[in-house]
Amino acid sequence: MKLFVCQACKNILHFENRSCGRCGHQLAFMPERQTLSAIEPVGEGFRTLADGGEGRFFCANAEHDACNWLLEAGETAGFCRACRHNGTIPNLSDAVQLAGWRELEVAKHRLFYSLIRWQLPVKTRTEDPQHGLIFNFLADDPAGQQKVLTGHDNGLITIALAEADEFERERRRLEMDEPYRTLLGHFRHEVGHYFWDVLVRDAGRLDDCRAVFGDDSLDYGEALKRHYDAGAPPDWQDNYVSAYATTHPWEDFAETWAHYLHIVDTLEMASEFGIEIDPPADQIGGLTARVTFDPYVAEDFDTIVHAWLPFTFAMNSVARAMGARDLYPFILTPPVIAKLAFIHELVREGGPDKQAVLAPEIEPQQDQEEVGAA
Repeated sequence: MKLFVCQACKNILHFENRSCGRCGHQLAFMPERQTLSAIEPVGEGFRTLADGGEGRFFCANAEHDACNWLLEAGETAGFCRACRHNGTIPNLSDAVQLAGWRELEVAKHRLFYSLIRWQLPVKTRTEDPQHGLIFNFLADDPAGQQKVLTGHDNGLITIALAEADEFERERRRLEMDEPYRTLLGHFRHEVGHYFWDVLVRDAGRLDDCRAVFGDDSLDYGEALKRHYDAGAPPDWQDNYVSAYATTHPWEDFAETWAHYLHIVDTLEMASEFGIEIDPPADQIGGLTARVTFDPYVAEDFDTIVHAWLPFTFAMNSVARAMGARDLYPFILTPPVIAKLAFIHELVREGGPDKQAVLAPEIEPQQDQEEVGAA
């Protein structure tokens, strides 16, 4: 993730900022330029100070304070590149559900920042009715008869609204004995399943992927039951990035995909701050790194991992000094690094329709009360 600069007053801005704290200018994200722009009203629309353009309009979800992205140039109504992938959203007449949905949208927009930077192929359900990427944000049945489970099915990603509650998310983390559980992690993991379909199965890379992650033709239901009955093998850290990754090759791929996105986006932010790791106590150079490159365009994965390992050692050490848990509580062994390198290769290649993410498309959005979803 980048830091941004207000074009009106040169103040430092962050991705989620809606207005500049120094000059008060309203801010909007321009996905085609991947930048946050100060804007000024002009007629019925806005002028973007980042490029001097006029006649720009906000995504329809700005009305609910759930999005600050601009529509494509020339569009006056509808949804932005991120929100056109929404299917069912929570009941917006419920203040608690509305607040939860806003939290989910923060994570979803960070996900789409990465997908757009890589120009990965992402189709809507309008473009591909069978496998287009669509998000359903669902609340549990008020009667308590049915709990929503986060998951993926042929491009349909269901996100449980309950996960937006920090206390509930922590309860689930402890119940499942997980070292790490975030909304952004859910989005990155579930979209990994979508890109397995797009970049592996549909792109003719099954054999290559199986050579790294194993045979995905194994019965998924049986594998899931075995995992929850017996847990991960005791030596799982030798070959997997997480215990859940041991469940099935599909989950191994999705977990590795999520970690690759964690790594790249975090390193970009470290680069934006000019972070350099050079501990005086390190006399052999194993913990030295200068994060001065753009990981989104790095050709060689070794460049990324050689910066990431010292950086995680440093930030985990700082977290411990404050009595907090490690920010990145995972071990990257050589087999795991090889899996991450495979993801890096897939992302660099992008797939047969890499530019599809740039094509404007409006996907209908309905709230949960309107469609009567559980």
